[in-house]
Amino acid sequence: MQIMRKKSVEQSIKETEEPEHQLKKSLGPIDLIVFGIGVIIGTGIFVLTGVAAATKAGPAISLSFVVAGIACGLAALCYAEFACAVPVAGSAYTFSYASLGEFIAWIIGWDLVLEFMVGAAAVSIGWSQYFQAILKSLHLSLPTVIAGGGARGAVIDLPAGLIVLILTAVLVMGIRMSSRFNLTVTSIKLAVLAFFIIVGVFYIRVANWTPLIPPAEPLPSSHSILQLPLLQVLLRQPQTAYGWTGIISGAATVFFAYIGFDVVATTAEETRKPQRDMPIGILGSLIVCTILYIVVALVMTGIVPFRQLNTAAPMATAFAAIGLSWAASLVSLGAICGLTAVTMILMLGQSRVFFAMSRDHLLPSWFAAVHPKFRTPYRVTIVTGVVIAVVAMLTPIDAVAELVNIGTLLAFVLVSIGVLVLRKLQPDMPRTFRTPWVPVVPILAVLVCLYLMVNLPVITWLRFVIWLALGVIVYFTYGMHHSRLARKRDW
Repeated sequence: MQIMRKKSVEQSIKETEEPEHQLKKSLGPIDLIVFGIGVIIGTGIFVLTGVAAATKAGPAISLSFVVAGIACGLAALCYAEFACAVPVAGSAYTFSYASLGEFIAWIIGWDLVLEFMVGAAAVSIGWSQYFQAILKSLHLSLPTVIAGGGARGAVIDLPAGLIVLILTAVLVMGIRMSSRFNLTVTSIKLAVLAFFIIVGVFYIRVANWTPLIPPAEPLPSSHSILQLPLLQVLLRQPQTAYGWTGIISGAATVFFAYIGFDVVATTAEETRKPQRDMPIGILGSLIVCTILYIVVALVMTGIVPFRQLNTAAPMATAFAAIGLSWAASLVSLGAICGLTAVTMILMLGQSRVFFAMSRDHLLPSWFAAVHPKFRTPYRVTIVTGVVIAVVAMLTPIDAVAELVNIGTLLAFVLVSIGVLVLRKLQPDMPRTFRTPWVPVVPILAVLVCLYLMVNLPVITWLRFVIWLALGVIVYFTYGMHHSRLARKRDW
């Protein structure tokens, strides 16, 4: 039963007061909302929306955002309760440690490391492609060998690696500087989204929304079984796109667009008044982004037929298709800002989860050192930043959105279960925010998230199982024996 040992909430909070592990508390509610919006509005809206509309849901992609938003909203209510009760870095990892036990906490922490690391690498590659598109509009270009993007003769993607290293330096220099930087780029991309909506409304053709839900169409026989949703394979359903199946598959894909509010929870330890501000940051950023997503999706599919949106830059594609090339360039600039913020905050979340696991000695404690001046976990930030930069420069990553999605959905499932467990084990624990309608909301969150998970491709499940198997090996060979709870250190 060693693997089921739990770390109490009191122990978790006590660790945050240790001088060598103490982070600086400087974030308020506006900072948290901006962090949430900064990471939520990024790859999902600038890249995945068009692909999901063209290949999965059609104009009903707006309904896919509604489904994904409901799943996130249910999970967010559970996250908010935990973030208030356990205001400690680590997000779902820390929450699971207090409620479900060490092994489950390890699995979810290992899962979150993958989610944030691969997500940051993928987004930085997207950033590179947008950056090079802007260079081309200025009649400039990089040498092919360092341009990446799968081009013939390309060896590395230098811009992707450089942006990661620059953001690593920003993160090391302090959470307040990171917050100000994020505020600047987030303001720019919100202005660009508003521009897209205001201008795009005048070019909407209602005929492009008809029918809103395209009838189901069979997929080509050449479509690999590994690319099909797991549920379709298990139930031996016809291989189709669009229709209701397309809406759900689209929701499972654009779910990547919502990843962000869970990153807000990783900053609980650096928040001045987490009991008050965490729910505001988590729920506030989610509500703002859900409304924006639905409106942008409607405008995008209203400007051009949805089948034309299967590109890496659908918003720019929509404007270019109606002759607004100058507007397409402006949108590309907004995408650059958006992807910069997303990359930075995914790296922030990854470093905080890794930091929390190292502080618990489930990973080497050397990573848990805090910079004496900046009060940031600089070692883990630098190491993971370099790893992400190398991955981004050398690896052409495909299907990362689905891989990140499945990890996040599993985290949501375990946090929702954790709320039920902690309510049972510690019913009198102070909670400044309480998830409403327990147990209905947590149970619905679990069911909806599981439903989205089984609508992800088979290949995503295979990759995810391999990563988790590797995590189990690391835990039983290192983490279980070095854990602070195992050695009773400092208690």
